[in-house]
Amino acid sequence: MTPEQQTVVREYVERHPLASISLLGVELNVGSTLPDTVELHEVPDVEYRYVVVDDRTVLVDPGTRRIVQVID
Repeated sequence: MTPEQQTVVREYVERHPLASISLLGVELNVGSTLPDTVELHEVPDVEYRYVVVDDRTVLVDPGTRRIVQVID
C-alpha cells in the first residue's frame, strides 16, 4: 500500500469505528488467513477490507482473506 492509501485507511477507520472481535487460534500476522465467519468491512477507494480484532485494525485482501497489514 502506498503511504497515501495508508492515510486514507487510517482516517476512514477512525471515523467509522467497529466493535472489536476476538478470534481464538488466529495469529494477527501479515499472511495469516481469517475465517469465512469474520465479516469484512469496505474502505472506499481501497482494494482491501478491514476488521477490528483484539482492538487492532486488520487490513485484509477480500479475495484470499489474508491479512495484508495490522494497524495498531
